Amino acid sequence: MIFWIVAIAGALMIAGLFAVALFKGRTGEESPAAYDLRVYQDQLKEVEKDLSRGVINAEDAERIRTEISRRILAADAQLQEGGDTGGQPAMAGRVVAVVMGVVLVGGTAALYAQLGAPGYDDMPLQQRIDDATERHATRLSQAEYEDKLPVRPASEPDGEYGALIEKLRQTVKDRPDDLQGQTLLARNEANLGNVKRAYVAQSNVVRLKAGQATLDDHMFLAELYIAAAEGYVSPEAETALRAALRIEPSDKLGRYYWGLMLIQNGRPDLAFRLWSNLLNESAPNDPWVAPIRSRIQELAWLSGVEYELPPLAPVTGEGLSGPSAEDMQAAQEMSTEDQQEMIRGMVTRLSDRLATEGGSPQEWARLIGALGVLGDLDQAQAIWEEAQSRFAGNPEALAIVTSGAQQAGLSQ
Repeated sequence: MIFWIVAIAGALMIAGLFAVALFKGRTGEESPAAYDLRVYQDQLKEVEKDLSRGVINAEDAERIRTEISRRILAADAQLQEGGDTGGQPAMAGRVVAVVMGVVLVGGTAALYAQLGAPGYDDMPLQQRIDDATERHATRLSQAEYEDKLPVRPASEPDGEYGALIEKLRQTVKDRPDDLQGQTLLARNEANLGNVKRAYVAQSNVVRLKAGQATLDDHMFLAELYIAAAEGYVSPEAETALRAALRIEPSDKLGRYYWGLMLIQNGRPDLAFRLWSNLLNESAPNDPWVAPIRSRIQELAWLSGVEYELPPLAPVTGEGLSGPSAEDMQAAQEMSTEDQQEMIRGMVTRLSDRLATEGGSPQEWARLIGALGVLGDLDQAQAIWEEAQSRFAGNPEALAIVTSGAQQAGLSQ
């Protein structure tokens, strides 16, 4: 109600100012009719001077006097009727003032009903901060959030490896305080994509190491929690992140996930400051750069900050196999057929090596992107699916591979 009172009062005040201007005209200034009358009187004097000097004859002088006199009478009549408003019709001014008042008040209400949120409670800054704090304190736990997600069956390997995994699971079950067993189980379950089983084992690793857990221990646990919740940063993941950042406050991956948590809990202002600094410190091929760049302008707008996204530097590929920038430059001097043959040869060699020996996430991303450029989308899709399975327990590596799939047009 207070908002409506203020809005209508403001509209009426503006309409009143316009009405005063319309009623009064240009009070206190010389009216147009008075100015015209003074000009015509000066013209009469000039006619007498021209006649005495012989510039015009008596007949022309009489005709000019008659015309000027007619204009003087019209200007005088307008001056008498309009007074100091310059002859502006009073009724027209009143009509325009009423119409303008209706348009301003009615238009304000109609426009707000269309664009605003009638009935919405006031949201002062401190209340928004308090709401974000409350949301953060009462958000769903890891288990509660996972219960809302589709059930994904655990991956069970076959053959000798499957037998070894099953034996490892049984050993850890029988000896829950075996640090080495829990460590092996966490890594192997993560490689299989069983992230829930992996974070249970990794949480035991952190428990058994007590105060000796490393940055990597805590970050691995946090990543497993976040991967299991499909990007949601739960209170359990926050605890692991907080422990990691306590050991190394400048850890870039930890800061990225912390910013993600801030966004999810209604603090885009804090997330913007954190991510903008992180973006400035990161290399262009760091896996968190792409997701930050895709959201940071929106965060800046929500934070009320004018922000210009810095240009993306070229991604370096030192130590990676596959077609490099130099290879592509050399290929420009070849015929189209030779170019395609050279690139396909490099892609084939990279594909064969990854299939037999494995490779880094950057190499998988380069292979998928190169296949997309060549138009082999079916093969690119197959490699992309294999990479997702291979790096399912490693969100950082999966983000790098995703960038290659996006380049090939396979992932948005």
